[in-house]
Amino acid sequence: MSSSTYSAELEPDTVLRAFVVLSGIGLSVIGVLLILLLPLHPVARVVGSGAWLYASWWEIATLVRGFTCCGRLQMAVGGLLTYLDRNGHWCGARLLPGSAVLPRLAWIRYETEGGHRSAELLRGNCRESGDWRRLQVIWRHIGATV
Repeated sequence: MSSSTYSAELEPDTVLRAFVVLSGIGLSVIGVLLILLLPLHPVARVVGSGAWLYASWWEIATLVRGFTCCGRLQMAVGGLLTYLDRNGHWCGARLLPGSAVLPRLAWIRYETEGGHRSAELLRGNCRESGDWRRLQVIWRHIGATV
């Protein structure tokens, strides 16, 4: 296999997607409660809570939109990222800072060619998946630059 075609194809997990959304909702609610407990003027607490809620829900909605558009992710040498859209076409994406690949978990943040940002929480095992092993190798080369 030549280095130009060395890539890892990863399928998002619906359980992990649900975990991301539910944890986002939970943290959003906790943030509102904490803001309401601050020793500030009541108007400031309400405005702060509203701003926090708006920002949280915007981020959650962005992730959900990305989840509905992305069927699979493919990462190649050099950090070249593509995703499989709803129509079955591979589309280009740009890897964003804040992505991380650990031995069994990965958080991949990306931006589509259309400008939509999203992220995927992925899991895998090098002993069970050749794609996960290839992702680990690719990430060693690009992880420090992202």
